[in-house]
Amino acid sequence: MTDTASPTPERRGGTPIGHRAAARLDRLPPSRWHRRLTLVVGIGAFFDLYEIFLGGVLAAVLAGQWHLGHTAKSWVIAAGFLGMFVGANVLSVLADRFGRRRMFLVNLAGYSLFSLLSACAPDLSWLLPLRFLAGLGLGAELVLVDTYLAEFLPRAVRGRYIAWAYTVGFVGVPVAALLGARLVAAHRLLGIEGWRWLLVAGALGAGFLQLMRRQLPESPRWLAVQGCAAEAERIVAGLEERVARESGGSLPSVPETESVPERKVPLGEMFRGCYRRRTVMWWLFQVLQTVGYYGFGTLAPVVLTAKGHTVTESLLYAALSFCGYPVGSALSIPLIDRIERRTLIIASALGIAGCGLAFGFAAAPWAVVTFGFLLTVCSNVFSNAFHVYQTELFPTGLRSSAIGIAYSLSRLTSVVLPFVALSVLSDLGAAAVFTGSAGLMLLLCLDVALLGPRTTGRSLERI
Repeated sequence: MTDTASPTPERRGGTPIGHRAAARLDRLPPSRWHRRLTLVVGIGAFFDLYEIFLGGVLAAVLAGQWHLGHTAKSWVIAAGFLGMFVGANVLSVLADRFGRRRMFLVNLAGYSLFSLLSACAPDLSWLLPLRFLAGLGLGAELVLVDTYLAEFLPRAVRGRYIAWAYTVGFVGVPVAALLGARLVAAHRLLGIEGWRWLLVAGALGAGFLQLMRRQLPESPRWLAVQGCAAEAERIVAGLEERVARESGGSLPSVPETESVPERKVPLGEMFRGCYRRRTVMWWLFQVLQTVGYYGFGTLAPVVLTAKGHTVTESLLYAALSFCGYPVGSALSIPLIDRIERRTLIIASALGIAGCGLAFGFAAAPWAVVTFGFLLTVCSNVFSNAFHVYQTELFPTGLRSSAIGIAYSLSRLTSVVLPFVALSVLSDLGAAAVFTGSAGLMLLLCLDVALLGPRTTGRSLERI
């Protein structure tokens, strides 16, 4: 049986169908509109990931130009992450209160402004606070990407489409390294130092995306939780009408079993009942994954210079290794809805541990690039699986806050990581850094295996 889309609210059992926005969204067939939404949101992930991995590039470049020691290099990497820690806590909680769309616009505007100002920094005393403020603006970007897409996408393609969004986003990683290598080699462009152009590029690109995102609708799931049934109905009915035109004028019926009431959820709920176990599991996960995942991307250029390569060579080798990020992200697309998320996370984490050890001990350029590439391939199968997984752990009224608070721990760990890792690198070498990282990834696997629920193929409201 099918029902055609209509802008007029239908009723079933006397209840406006607008109250069943989640079920109506989940049963829609994937359409051009869903793919365009995924693209626009995924481009935002590009700038977040570009910024994350830019820290390592700036540290490697400015170490020579500004004669930075280990502590100063660590702060160049850490400043942005410290801002992201604050932003992830504040903006993600605000997104549950004021809406996903509004915070999307706020965070990109802040990042664009302060990234542009960072490009004008005359010295380290100006650069660090401006990098902090840029990171603050971007802190909740990936949390909002995950939350927003999960609340719009049909459950049958939720994992696959979010993986596509990150495939677009992760193109930013090799771009940052390739641009860095090219601009460092050129030294100056139009009389301006090359590294400053990297910051300008991020600022202008984010500003352009800000204009594109102004056309995004608010999440109907969030609106339903806030009691804005009429607005949720308007958005869902409009989407149904659009998808019906694309698919020939009819849509699958809305299953009665999917009618789960939405409600506001107090923040303290994440520490009660089944959510307490999930919260503990995910907090541990976010601390541990940072070392294995972000540790390589942020530290690779510095590690390679410590191995004796020049800055230009290090950035080139890092850029070639970073090509594995979009490749791994694309590889996850056919896997992510076929393999249980929890299993995929564990398998790819083991790959990160093994390839990281090989990279740490590698000396020849071909080995450095090969194992670096394989590590980043595993990293993005892992990353896409966990970004989808975290959207499925908490209810709509709590989703952005719970994800954001947990995700902020990864940013806080990223603040501490350069100070610890660069000290270990200086005293014990690259092999020791990646041996420690591999051990922590094994602990992560145990955490997810013992405490993580199964989620693949289930509706958000039923998990």
